[in-house]
Amino acid sequence: MSDDIAVVGAGRMGEGIALTCLAAGFPVVLADVKDRTGDERNAYAGRVRARLAGKLGEDALARLTVCGREPGTLSGAAVVFEAVPEVLEIKRDALAWACAQVAGDAVIASTTSTFLVTEIAALVGRPERAVNAHWLNPADVMPLVEVSRSDDTDPAAVARLTGLLERLGKIPVVCGPAAGYIVPRLQALVMNEAARMVEEGVASPADIDLAVRAGLGPRFSVLGPLEFIDWGGGDILYYASRYLTDRLGDRFRHPDVIEQNMTAGRRGLRDGTGFYAFDPGRVAEYRAARMREFAELFRLREPELRHGTEVPTRD
Repeated sequence: MSDDIAVVGAGRMGEGIALTCLAAGFPVVLADVKDRTGDERNAYAGRVRARLAGKLGEDALARLTVCGREPGTLSGAAVVFEAVPEVLEIKRDALAWACAQVAGDAVIASTTSTFLVTEIAALVGRPERAVNAHWLNPADVMPLVEVSRSDDTDPAAVARLTGLLERLGKIPVVCGPAAGYIVPRLQALVMNEAARMVEEGVASPADIDLAVRAGLGPRFSVLGPLEFIDWGGGDILYYASRYLTDRLGDRFRHPDVIEQNMTAGRRGLRDGTGFYAFDPGRVAEYRAARMREFAELFRLREPELRHGTEVPTRD
């Protein structure tokens, strides 16, 4: 199978994906599925090329084909990224056209942030090749891509897609067919709680944002939330959750796995196991490495955190 990549949907997300693939050396077919006349299509293709020309060299642009729904345009694609608007009927139409164009073993990856992969698979015809690939916006800048597979997805399709994403310089993570993937689900909780604190008068928007930028954000960029539970101890989260639930409500209630881990003596680093299993002979080395990461992160960001970038506001 060729290395060709097709992107169906030529909006902001589609262009960002195309830019990433071209910069990594891949041929890309960018299919604009909107109804346009021939002159409108040519003018649109010219605008796309002009936007990408500011970020890519001539060699990369030479690998780009901008097309409409002409027959055979996707025939060489090994992977298709569907990036049309989040409207089920639009996706149904675009995926039906794309699936009719490509080989039977091509991977069909929807960039949807709304629909479960099980819903997308029903539109693909061969669910074993259907995967969701949730690129974070802007697609050409953010390294993470969340790959969501269903029980019907062929593991080989997941492996091929994650392998391609790594070749594109991205960091893929794999999750099941759950609403919100990983990042949107976590960030929705944080953003809602931040807004709630403003509503309750706990602190100003600026101080809440600074607390995240100087505390929560850097902490979780070195230690993910589950690693951080193990780092501090699952029992700390258990008791903190009980206190916050009593004061602020059930949204702070801990899941069962936190109490199960604590009861079983899996509190994290000091027990040698929690969400992760720690090699006792390397704990000191691990702690020192993480502390160096913290020190380097704050060394780089300290001036920015102290002075920041002023948010433009009106009096």
